Amino acid sequence: MSADSSNSSTCLAQWGHSIQKKYPMQSPAKPEFIRAEKREGDAELDAHLFRQALAQFATGITIITTKNAEGKYVGVTANSFNSVSLHPPLVLWSLSKKASSHDAFAVATHYGVSVLSADQEELSHHFSTFKGDRFAGLEVIEGLGGAPLIPNALAHFECKVRNRHDEGDHFIMVGEVLRCDFREGEALVYRSRKYFRN
Repeated sequence: MSADSSNSSTCLAQWGHSIQKKYPMQSPAKPEFIRAEKREGDAELDAHLFRQALAQFATGITIITTKNAEGKYVGVTANSFNSVSLHPPLVLWSLSKKASSHDAFAVATHYGVSVLSADQEELSHHFSTFKGDRFAGLEVIEGLGGAPLIPNALAHFECKVRNRHDEGDHFIMVGEVLRCDFREGEALVYRSRKYFRN
């Protein structure tokens, strides 16, 4: 090793020691977890804490739609939409048994899924809170089986109902995707009861 190399190594070591003294390495603070646990004798897990834990999972937002027995459009905001299988192409989502749209979806043969874009937050609120005709004055695209689709969404999935599963206070609808389309753009994201853009 040359004298120059030795001097350089010494200088680097001294510089590193100086930096460590000025900016000492600190272990990251351990996060404080709020825990819910079903213990012996409990009927079930604490529902409030369970919901809070689920709220940490960021999801996209969809509007799920169908046509009821009277031929009227029915729709609901849902963030439970997910893929199941590629072969065959299957998706699922879940709906509360207390939902006003429950009866329509319980007998539906088809449903549509519109994945909302970042600028469609107002539609998400509308289809989750409005009690009247949610389609009044709204332009839609009628899809397969009569299920309406939301224009300008990031993606659409047109599904034939394949199975319904009754689980707890919800029922799960599995659909076979017969047709889909998509475009590029920012998605509407939901986490911890707040909307974000992605």
